[in-house]
Parts: sequence; C-alpha cells; structure tokens
Amino acid sequence: MSTLVYVEHRRDELCNGPLGVLAKAADLDDDVAAVIIGGPEVKALTPEVGRFGATTVYVAEEDSLFPPLPQPRVDVLAKIVGEGGYDTVLFSNSVLAADIAGGLAARLGAGLNWDLVDIITRDGDLIGKRPALSDSVLVDVGWRSTPRLALCRAGSFQSVERGTQPSVQPVSVELESHSRAARIVDQVTQPEGGPSLEAAEVIVTGGMGLGGPEKLSLAEDLASVLGGVVGATRAVVYAGWSPHSAQIGQTGKTVSPRLYVALGVSGAVQHKVGMQNSETIVAINKDPRAPIFEFCDLAVVGDVHSIVPQLVELLRRRKGS
Repeated sequence: MSTLVYVEHRRDELCNGPLGVLAKAADLDDDVAAVIIGGPEVKALTPEVGRFGATTVYVAEEDSLFPPLPQPRVDVLAKIVGEGGYDTVLFSNSVLAADIAGGLAARLGAGLNWDLVDIITRDGDLIGKRPALSDSVLVDVGWRSTPRLALCRAGSFQSVERGTQPSVQPVSVELESHSRAARIVDQVTQPEGGPSLEAAEVIVTGGMGLGGPEKLSLAEDLASVLGGVVGATRAVVYAGWSPHSAQIGQTGKTVSPRLYVALGVSGAVQHKVGMQNSETIVAINKDPRAPIFEFCDLAVVGDVHSIVPQLVELLRRRKGS
C-alpha cells in the first residue's frame, strides 16, 4: 500500500484532523507521504508535518494557491498521485477537503468512501469503518479499484508525534485553465464564540444531569484547572444552556482528546459517537445504570455538585504546592 495524506492548514497553523489521519496512516504503513498546498506560509509548516509520521512531504507553493480553492488543489493532487503511483489518498473531512476529495475522485475515476471513523487492513485489503443506523453500528466498506480515496470524519484519530525527518519534495504547480476561473475576493471570519474542541487535549463536558445552565460553571471550573475546554451534549445545547459550537456528538463535533471528563452525561449513542475515541474517559453520574459507564475508563457514581467542587479544590492545591 502506498498512501498519500492531504494535510490542510489555515494560514500558519496545521489543522488537527489531518494530522490525526496522518498518524493513523503511519500506523498502517511505515512509508507514508503527505502533501501541503498553499502560498509562502507552507514552508514553515513542512517540518511539522514530518513530526506526525510523514516520511515524504510534497510541498506545492504558489501565490495563486492562497486563499484556498478546491480545484487548483485537485490539479496538484492528481499530478502527485499519477507521478508517484499512490494507490490510497486520505483526507480529514472539512468543507474544503470534501470539495477536493470529490473533485479528485471525478478526475481520476476513483472510488470515494466518506465519513469513515476507522481504517484497517485485513488480508492485505484496506477496509474502512463507517457508522450507520444513526451511528449505532459500524459497517465495513471497501474499494473496487485503485486509487482508493477516503474522507475521514474529523476528530476520529489522535495526532501522535513521531519525530520523523521527512524527505521534502517540491512540486511544480501546473493548473488547468478552468482552475483559474474562480477566485476568492474576500474572506470574513466570524468567530463562533465557543471553544476549539477539535484541537483540545482535555475536554470537560456538561450534560443535563448538571440540573441547570448556571451549573455549567462546574464544568468551566474543572476545565480551567485541568487546562481544557468545555463541551456540551445535544440536550444541553437544545435547552439553550450552551452554544452549538460546544456540542459533541452525532449532530455536533467529533473529538479525540487525551482526557474526556463527562459530568452528568448519560452517554446516549448520539453522544458516544462524538467522543468514544478519547484516550481516557472519566464519567461522573449519580445514576449507576447510565450508559456512559459501559464504555468509560473511570466511573464515579455520585453527585457532580458535591464531587466536582472537591475535585477542583484538590487539583488547585496540588498545582499550588
């Protein structure tokens, strides 16, 4: 298997989702290539790509590639795949990546599987794991031919540094005439006003078991002392206690932090699918039959209103000592 991973960036920062996909690809194959495409900013980002498992980094740098448009990136990727003979191309889902993956599939006449939450090899074949039936089960999906294209659900894989020193391969940018027909004339970033969940290493999520919007302060205090951010369940968001930008789950964001703490969260399947890939899951709930206890690493049966303040105070004392 020869794998190429598209690594997306936003200005001078690599996106966390593609780095997780790159780390997953490196688990499956010792020799994995990555590609980063953009303007002059990509030079400084190239060494960082190597730290996450890429043995080869293709760098396509041209002023016309910033701001980012999908079609020029399809041109660059099609050239790399053709000249490098790559049989697998992986993406982490985003608005831009979805456009690129679809365009590349059409250009190459290739099969594209999307919304994958895991990728494995079985008897030499690449198998994708895709949620179905409201994310209650995982089904196996495959490809009939190569190159195989996969669009992975953002946040499904943890980014793991490997310290690799990659071989850097500059790519000459040759764009089709129609790829220059569209241009971005302005960009306006509207902040969501919520936490950056996808990149967080520690997330403390509040559920309806907190009892009211004012009790989200428990999650905020614990997140503050742990150096994390605050998430919310769908029910909490729908109740108006928290903005949608904090929602984790099937209709929210998928995260994979090193530590996930659930306060008063029942653990319904719609929420589970958004956080089940967390490295360590701690749940505090007074209901001993809460579904979240079936898949958490540490289960604490008790009242969050009593336990969390004591935990926060203990952590503050330890940090101060």
